Amino acid sequence: MPELSRFFGIITRIYRVKSFKRLAPYTLRICFDDETEQTIDFQPVLAGELYGPLQDPVAFDQVSIDSEVHTLVWPNGADFDPALLHDWPLHQAEFVARARQWGATGEKDRISTNNSTSM
Repeated sequence: MPELSRFFGIITRIYRVKSFKRLAPYTLRICFDDETEQTIDFQPVLAGELYGPLQDPVAFDQVSIDSEVHTLVWPNGADFDPALLHDWPLHQAEFVARARQWGATGEKDRISTNNSTSM
C-alpha cells in the first residue's frame, strides 16, 4: 500500500516502482508497490536536454530503479516522478506536448548556433 504524505494539509500518495520489464524499444511495463502496472512508451517524451539523450537505445536501456526514491533513473540524471509514472494516462498528453516544445526549442538552438557559426 502506498504511503501517504501531508504537505500543507494536502494528502498525497507516495508510490514506489518495484520492478520494470522492457517490452519493446523505449517501452517499459512498470510495477508499483500498490500492485498496479503501467505500460509506457517513452519515445514521444524523449526530447530536450535531459530526456533527449535517451533517444539513443543504448542510453535508454541503462534504466534502473533508484533504491532510495524508488523510481526509474538513468545514468545521465534523467528520472520520472513515480506518481507521474503511476498515473501516466492522466499526464501523458501534457508531457508529450511539453516534449514537443523542448524538441522545438532544441531545434531552434541548433539552427541559431549553426547560423551564427557560419557567419
